[in-house]
Amino acid sequence: MQLARIVGTVVATRKDDNLRGLKLLLVQPLAPDGRPSGRSLVGVDAVGAGVGETVFFVRGREASFPFLPRQVPTDATVVGSVDHWSAGAAGGRAPGEKQA
Repeated sequence: MQLARIVGTVVATRKDDNLRGLKLLLVQPLAPDGRPSGRSLVGVDAVGAGVGETVFFVRGREASFPFLPRQVPTDATVVGSVDHWSAGAAGGRAPGEKQA
């Protein structure tokens, strides 16, 4: 699993029948310090995530597992929402998250 921030949504006028009814999200992988790490990619949403949220996502064959027995053709799937994390100076808050 990798940390990422949802930076957008994807609208497709045509897509594989097995993707119908599933939300496509633009996912920006994050480094442990919260900075963007690598290129953004499109992932299928399995948890109801939205733009601006920090999430976990998986890649590869395992990305289709949350939808079994349905055969979803995906290489990346958002599988969890992150409330907060701690990596050194982050102090238990996601980068950009305001202190309560």
